[in-house]
Amino acid sequence: MSEKILCVDDDANILAAYERNLRKRFAIHTALGGEEALKTIQSNGPFAVVVADMKMPGMNGIELLTKVESLTPDTVRLMLTGNADQVTAVEAINKGHIFRFLNKPCSPETLTAALEAGLKQHRLITAERELLENTLSGSVKMLTEILSLVEPQIFGRSQMLRDYARTVGPALKIEHVWEIEVAAMLSQIGYVTIPASIIQKERANLTLTPPEKQMLTRVPEIGSKLLTNIPRLENVSRIVLYQNKYFDGSGLPQDSIAGEALPMGSRILRLLSDLISLEIAGTPKAEGLDQMRRRSGAYDPRVIDAARVTLIEDAQKSGQAVGVKDLCPGQVLLSPVQTLDGVLILSAGTVISPMLLEKLKKFAEMSGVKEPIYVKK
Repeated sequence: MSEKILCVDDDANILAAYERNLRKRFAIHTALGGEEALKTIQSNGPFAVVVADMKMPGMNGIELLTKVESLTPDTVRLMLTGNADQVTAVEAINKGHIFRFLNKPCSPETLTAALEAGLKQHRLITAERELLENTLSGSVKMLTEILSLVEPQIFGRSQMLRDYARTVGPALKIEHVWEIEVAAMLSQIGYVTIPASIIQKERANLTLTPPEKQMLTRVPEIGSKLLTNIPRLENVSRIVLYQNKYFDGSGLPQDSIAGEALPMGSRILRLLSDLISLEIAGTPKAEGLDQMRRRSGAYDPRVIDAARVTLIEDAQKSGQAVGVKDLCPGQVLLSPVQTLDGVLILSAGTVISPMLLEKLKKFAEMSGVKEPIYVKK
């Protein structure tokens, strides 16, 4: 009886009857009214099923079950009422997304059958979600591992892009920041289809033939097509497709999408990718953002502001700037650590261990490390 059911009513005698009649078959909990029900969900939830009376003082059943949906979307919601008119039923279903509507008085047999159906529905919902999440995480892991094996340098840059996006996204009050993080990690997955010889020519700044140039410009489109058929990555696919498009509509793909019509994730990746390129070339973050702000129309001004606040001002306020020689085990990185030529060594959020500290010191001796490094105070 691990699947819990919460019964809500403003009559203590009815709640006692629920416990008496149902406790042998279900894991029954009760709450006297809507406010107590919400507190019970917060302290003892989530519940597989919530069944509520319609007419309760203070907060009626529709209001309660609408809030339950917001708090725990997987909970199956049932409504009990003595008012059998159609208007109430339609309102309950439309506003509270009610699974089943039951009239009072409701026999124990009818209520038991409804609760069994509610539990079955909950199992279907959670099984589908777990299947989707496992498919999603497995697919993302596989693709990132492929990219790391085929193009470790590009993969390192994608990690840095992900770290920056993870910091900037919340400042823009984006609801699903995870989509932007995944898009950052997989933004260059299209490179796995490009011959290594062409990638090497691009990296060495050698002259590319027109077909080779076209192949490279299609990397976002190829990546988008790879992602579009993976469950729940439809938005990620669109972010990847438009990652090289500027706010004014210039860039690829050549279509009419521009400004607010561009996915916010694409706008973030466009700015952060260019910022990383400037950093790799030796331009400090603040100066790089100033340069980008002067490129009128190229970037969403809100993204520039968010990047300045989160990547520079917040890091300076909450962090401590140190050199490699000043790092200590146990410190947490607020900024990624790179070699002087822009290769990512450690991501932001990494906890410095004695082994990692030795690794950093060796990098500093052999190829140099960009300083200062920001760590939590």
